[in-house]
Amino acid sequence: MDGIPIRHIKAPQKEPAFSDNFSIRDIRVLLAEQDLVQELHRHDFFFILVLKKASGHHEIDFTRYEVGNHTLFFMRPGQVHQLTLKAGSTGYLIQFKVDFFYSQNHLSQLFLHKLSNKNYSKPDLNRFNKLNSMLAYIFEEYTGKQEGYQAVIKSGMDIFFIELDRQYSSSPAGSVNQYLQERLDKLLALIETSIFSQKQVSQYAAMMNVSTYQLNSITKATLGKTCSELINEQIILEAKRHLLATSNQVNQIADQLGYEDVSYFIRFFKKHTGYSPEAFRYNFR
Repeated sequence: MDGIPIRHIKAPQKEPAFSDNFSIRDIRVLLAEQDLVQELHRHDFFFILVLKKASGHHEIDFTRYEVGNHTLFFMRPGQVHQLTLKAGSTGYLIQFKVDFFYSQNHLSQLFLHKLSNKNYSKPDLNRFNKLNSMLAYIFEEYTGKQEGYQAVIKSGMDIFFIELDRQYSSSPAGSVNQYLQERLDKLLALIETSIFSQKQVSQYAAMMNVSTYQLNSITKATLGKTCSELINEQIILEAKRHLLATSNQVNQIADQLGYEDVSYFIRFFKKHTGYSPEAFRYNFR
């Protein structure tokens, strides 16, 4: 049974262990005057692409974005994507593992999940230049490796994330009550990590120590959806990921998603997409 191809951070030879958890690369050097074409795959690390000048396209979890100047892409581990980046593009690619940023700090976990929940953004020019300048400094520290550079990079990334959060918070989408937003972010993180075994609203309500009514009130107020709709959306997303990125049979995918009855899974998938799993794979691969 195949799994979705997973890429790992590749540390340069003879680099300290720090590079196993974090890397930043200059896009111009990475491309070497050639187009970059990556087929559908997923990562076991966070992936940030900050593009000063660029063209191409980027599909993240089956949503297609046009790559352009002053754009930013932020992905969580487990998301699937495919990327075409044209020669001549400039900017930075940052990759880091879960432990690099927040270790065991629960609040930091929610903060990072909140930021990476917005896969695409196009900051105004002034804010983009500010973010880009921060990354230029971090890149200089990463390549120069002077004494204390690891601490400088971690502090620099903290500031980068705060500035990015300010951007999101100042947008109309960032005007939601902070408490409700924090509750929603926690719920989304739980659904993403627990969907294979937990598919009932009551299970997530119990994990969050709230009633199902309270949980639905949170999702309705922030996203205009019920918790059940969010759960179903995550199940369908995982099913699509496996259908398009692996050659596994439908019964194998159903089993991976926690369904013992493959016929029930097929009916569920068709109800929410309009396609049988096999037809979806045939039409969209």
